[in-house]
Amino acid sequence: MAASRVAAGILVSRLLGLVRDRAVAHYFGASGLADVWKAALRIPNVVQNLLGEGSLSASFIPVYVRLLEEGREEEAGRVAGAVLGLLALTAGVLAALGAWAAPLLAAVITVGFANDGRTELLIPLLRVLFPMTGVLVISAWALGILNSHRRFFVSYVAPALWNLAIIVTLLVAGGRGLMGLDLLVALAWGALAGGALQLAFQLPFLAGYLKGVVLSLGRRVAAVRVVVRNFLPVMFARGAVNLSGLLDLTLASLLAAGAVSAMSYAQTFYLLPISLFGMSVAAAELPELSRDRAAGEERVRARAERAVGTVLFWMVPSTAGYIVFGPEVMGIAYQTGEFSQGNATAVGLVLAAYAVGLSASGVSRVLSSTFYALGDTRTPARIAYARIAVSAGVGAAVMFPLDRLSVGGLGMGAAGLAAGASVGAWLELLLLRRSLGQRLPGLSFGGRRVLACVLAAVLATGAGLVTAVLLPPLHPALAGCATLLPFGIVYLVVAERLGASPVRVATLLRRLRGGRDADGDAPGAGGGGR
Repeated sequence: MAASRVAAGILVSRLLGLVRDRAVAHYFGASGLADVWKAALRIPNVVQNLLGEGSLSASFIPVYVRLLEEGREEEAGRVAGAVLGLLALTAGVLAALGAWAAPLLAAVITVGFANDGRTELLIPLLRVLFPMTGVLVISAWALGILNSHRRFFVSYVAPALWNLAIIVTLLVAGGRGLMGLDLLVALAWGALAGGALQLAFQLPFLAGYLKGVVLSLGRRVAAVRVVVRNFLPVMFARGAVNLSGLLDLTLASLLAAGAVSAMSYAQTFYLLPISLFGMSVAAAELPELSRDRAAGEERVRARAERAVGTVLFWMVPSTAGYIVFGPEVMGIAYQTGEFSQGNATAVGLVLAAYAVGLSASGVSRVLSSTFYALGDTRTPARIAYARIAVSAGVGAAVMFPLDRLSVGGLGMGAAGLAAGASVGAWLELLLLRRSLGQRLPGLSFGGRRVLACVLAAVLATGAGLVTAVLLPPLHPALAGCATLLPFGIVYLVVAERLGASPVRVATLLRRLRGGRDADGDAPGAGGGGR
């Protein structure tokens, strides 16, 4: 139920994120200006990723939840206030430094932009967007408090306001005739306003849990030292994510114009199932895994296995769908205005390369949360850096040869970087699985259920391909929907028939087709006299 609330909140936010990206694609396509906007969002995002949700949840939530479970609410409030103080100070300093150092950061991280003048366009955007990340870090603290009290939907739907602010800004500013850099600067200010809205939305729901919360730097609170001690390894692990993203950005800036935006458009869809199913399950299970730890490792292992099974049920068809139907997905999402059919085909191939590592990335989220619940934040960090090295090495080796291959007017170097990311994702999963298996002997991913999901995905892919062949010429959005709809229906039905569906999904499907209820009785059977 908790994972459903997380997924529902993320779904609303991600759908608006797709609308945001579609609006950007309409005005800028996969062009040099689109590259500048995507880079402007990525670089300041380092501050949010280092200090925000992932790092904070892994280090703060287990300690805060344990204090609440032990009835030490006053101490929990002091810890929350100290963590807020430390975050506000650190995020504020980093945001100010980032804005001040914008020219240096733009020159170093997007070194390839200097060849055509895009570096100068990037600098004013960074000076607005770095302060935005400071606000979003405080929003992540609010998320940690709400998640600990099982208020999942509010914190995960709040980013929808950030997306909405950008959409409205783009429509208003674009409708008034702003173009080029002026439109990008307006978008940056809209993003800053959206960050403030995201935080403000959570405050009324947060108010009831702020008893005893006093802003401080936590020098006299013993539990804060535990949070900080756990925070640093997780931050370094998140640093690995940021380092990977920045390396990809630097490498992509060396490719033909459009590579940065092509990767970003593809990553939006790549991250969608990871967010909806990998991150939502991991986020919902982290507090419960932390509680289960007191009952013994057997309980932790059983909960982790259930979480992995749920994630794989959704990741397997997402992988198959993206690999086979990537151009159709891009056509539905972005093909309008400056984003051409050729762009959709090219970005669809980048998405297919990312999709190879999709299942591995989703399961790794759950395994990392399990480590965090067991009090081990260092192992995922070490493994994350191994993943980065492999991803960057593979991506750098193949991106330039592939960039000589043009599809729809775009070089395919971005697909090489995506392929490197997929290789790294599988390495990360294998290493996490081996290390966690030593802590939780007998840990299983449910081999038979996974095979059933793979079989269902193969049959669903066949149904989608047959439909695509039989379709007459249609608008890209209609053709894509007509292809993907039978794909999704066949997968859900076959997986349920093979017994691979999670209980809630199987029950819903039976109700939709008027079949038997969860107890195996026909609806209303034997009930006439009750």
